[in-house]
Amino acid sequence: MKIAVVGTGYVGLVTGTCFAETGNTVTCIDIDQEKVKKLQSGKVTIYEPGLENLFTRNINQGRLAFTTDLAEGIKDAKIIFLALPTPQGADGAADLKYVLKVADDLGPLLADYTVLVDKSTVPVGTAEKVAERVKAKARVEFDVVSNPEFLREGVAVEDFMKPERVVIGTDSAKARKIMETLYAPFVRQGNPLIFMDERSAELTKYAANSFLAAKITFMNEIANLCEKLGANVDDVRKGMGTDSRIGKRFLFPGIGYGGSCFPKDVQALAKSSEDVGYDFKILNSVIEVNEDMKTRLIPQVKKYFKGSLKGKTIAMWGLAFKPHTDDIREAPALYNIDLLVAEGAKVKVHDPEAMSNVKKLIGDKVEYCETPYETLHDADALFIATEWPEFRTPDFDKVNALLKNKVIFDGRNLYDLEQMKELGYTYYSVGRETIHG
Repeated sequence: MKIAVVGTGYVGLVTGTCFAETGNTVTCIDIDQEKVKKLQSGKVTIYEPGLENLFTRNINQGRLAFTTDLAEGIKDAKIIFLALPTPQGADGAADLKYVLKVADDLGPLLADYTVLVDKSTVPVGTAEKVAERVKAKARVEFDVVSNPEFLREGVAVEDFMKPERVVIGTDSAKARKIMETLYAPFVRQGNPLIFMDERSAELTKYAANSFLAAKITFMNEIANLCEKLGANVDDVRKGMGTDSRIGKRFLFPGIGYGGSCFPKDVQALAKSSEDVGYDFKILNSVIEVNEDMKTRLIPQVKKYFKGSLKGKTIAMWGLAFKPHTDDIREAPALYNIDLLVAEGAKVKVHDPEAMSNVKKLIGDKVEYCETPYETLHDADALFIATEWPEFRTPDFDKVNALLKNKVIFDGRNLYDLEQMKELGYTYYSVGRETIHG
C-alpha cells in the first residue's frame, strides 16, 4: 500500500518507518529542509532504540523516502497520516494551526478517494474540523479517521510493531476496511483493533495519558505523606502494586513527569473540560502537584548547604525526561537547573543522549561532561534527575574519590537505603527516610 506521512517528528518518523517495515511504500513529508536532507542521507534525526536499523533497511530497500514537496509526497497515496505538532497554547489548549494548515493544502491535491488519518494527539472534534477544511477545496471523496498513537518513548518501535491495542475512530465502512488491512500485520497475535466514532477515539488518547499521569501523581503524593509519617514508599508501592486492580506500573515516585505527552495532554483535557463548563478537579490537582514535585529536592539541597548555594558545584546525572530518549520537553532536570543556577550554583551535567538538545536550548548555562564521573570533579553534591540504567550501579569507589561531599540528592530513588548507610552517604530521595552519613 502507498502511504504518506506528513510530519517527521517523533511520531511521524516511527510511524512511517514501521509501516515501511511491513512492506508498504512510505513517503514522509516535512517542511524542514535541513531535517529532510539528513533523513534522505540516511541519518536518523531522533534517538529511539531499534529505530535506526529499521530506518536504514527500508531506505536501502526503497520502501521509505523523504521529501519537502507535499504534492509529490502524497501522489498515489491511499492513506495520508497527519503526524504534526500540536503544541500547547498559552491557555493550555492544543494548537491546531499546523494540522489545519496541512488540511487546507491537501484539499486541492487529492486526486482519488483517500483516507486522511489524524495521528497527532488532537482535541475532541478535530476530525470534523479537518474534514471541513479539506472538503472546502477537495474535488474527490475522502474520509478523516482518528488513529491516536500510544507510543512510549524508549520502546516506541516495539509498541508500534506489537501494539497492545489499536484505536481507530471512523463511521465510514470504506475507511474501516482500509485501516483493517493496514494494521492486520501488527495484530496477528490477537491484540485488538478497537473501532469507535472519531470523537471517542480522540478522547481515548487524552483519557489514557491523563489517567497514567494521575497514577504517577497519586504515588508522588503518597511519597510526600510517607516522609511525614516515617513510612517507606518502596514498601507501600509493592503492597499496592500486587493488587491486580491497581497493577505495578506507574507507581514509582520521583520528581514529576515530563515529556511530550503527559504535561500537554493533561493540560489540554483540563482546558477542553473548562471550555464545556466542567471543572475536572482531579486533573487540575494533578497539574498542580506535578509542578511542585519537579523541584521538591531544591529546598533540601539548600538546607544541606546551610541556605546558600553560591560557589557550590552540583553534578547532575540525567537530562532527558526519561531514560532511553533524547527528549527534554518538560524534563524536570531543566527546572532544577534553572533554580540551582539562580541560587548561584555551577551545574555540571551528563546524559547519554540528551546533551546536544539541552545545549541547543540553554547554551552554556551548564558545563557538559562526556561521562558521569567527569561531572563529579570538584563537585559538592550529586543530583540525579533521570533513571538511566548506567546510573544504577556506578563505581562508588570512584564516586567517593571525586565528590567533595558524600551527599546525593536522588530524584528517582535509584539506590538502596541500606547500601547508602553502609557507604556513609548523606542521601536524600523521594518518600523514604533521609540517610545522614
